[in-house]
Amino acid sequence: MVYETGNRTIDDAVRRVLDGERLDRTDGLALLAQPVETLAAGADLVRRNFSDGTVDACSIVNAKAGNCAEDCGFCAQSAHFDTGIDSYGFLEPEAILEAAKRAEADGAQRFGIVVAEKGVSKKKRPDEWDDVIRAVRLVRDETSVEIDASLGLLTQEEADELAAEGLNHYNHNIETSRRYFPEIIGTHTFEDRLKTLRRAKNAGMDLCAGVILGMGESPTDRVDAAVELQEIGISSLPVNILNPIEGTPLGERDRAAISKTEIIETIAVYRFLHPESRVRLTGGREVNLAEDEQHLPFEAGADGILTGDYLTTDGQTPDDDLEIIERAGLEPNRAVNDFDPAAVATQHKTSDPKTAAGTATSNATTKTDD
Repeated sequence: MVYETGNRTIDDAVRRVLDGERLDRTDGLALLAQPVETLAAGADLVRRNFSDGTVDACSIVNAKAGNCAEDCGFCAQSAHFDTGIDSYGFLEPEAILEAAKRAEADGAQRFGIVVAEKGVSKKKRPDEWDDVIRAVRLVRDETSVEIDASLGLLTQEEADELAAEGLNHYNHNIETSRRYFPEIIGTHTFEDRLKTLRRAKNAGMDLCAGVILGMGESPTDRVDAAVELQEIGISSLPVNILNPIEGTPLGERDRAAISKTEIIETIAVYRFLHPESRVRLTGGREVNLAEDEQHLPFEAGADGILTGDYLTTDGQTPDDDLEIIERAGLEPNRAVNDFDPAAVATQHKTSDPKTAAGTATSNATTKTDD
């Protein structure tokens, strides 16, 4: 493979990664200082060497919304802030299955069950825990998608049970660097998050853990977060970009405190630091990147996307995301869910179906909290 870009720092990093060497913090900071066009080209070379040339799509459902006791400064679902969102208890498992089938039809390879709380507790809320397990079983047995979940902090017993039921991936973002974390979250610690990731990994689940860019962190914090994730060992690195929500501490700005160039640079460096992981462009991209710019991260090493609606905000339709993937010269992943991209595009152009999160939150019957 020809991998010369003409930039000594980038070319050296490409060679070392292709030779199997893991780059470190010093490397990440050096790469971040290089010209964005050349850096993106180098990251794309790394992606082409380690990836199959596809973009992997996932979709989520907001399975329990609002009234969260945690004070995450970016989150519309925290009970500490007045954001005006709808709150509800855990959805009926059949409603979660409906959302999973919608995601399957939209071409998602994996489907995430997400709750707003510190942790789904088997001990404190056994009925809710039983519903989580039933939802996992339904999605496992009645769809082709892989099952993910983001259920907050876990005990080892809980992680083991989820893995035994067939949960493929556990999502638990670290959000930012260890240094900057206390500036954003005060009700639990960075180490609390790492403990849950370790427990999920010990149980045999793959890890999906990433960040939110543009919360006021420094470029060094962005590199430090990626290095921390190296130590944990992840298979998917979701890169969110802050979508400021009115009522939250970070909601007073119009967009994230990060430029388009910095977004692309950061994703490229994450590709170098995590060559074998899916670097996934997720929430906030529509607010911080124009529609005709959203293909650029995929030309700088990204190879995953979160499609459909987010937890409390609207996303793009899956056919829009398929067009972005095509514009980047890549193909949608169909390894798990062998869908027809043309059928997805036709469906969304001829009707107005809700995406996975929207289907569940607007139509589903919910349970009340204990």
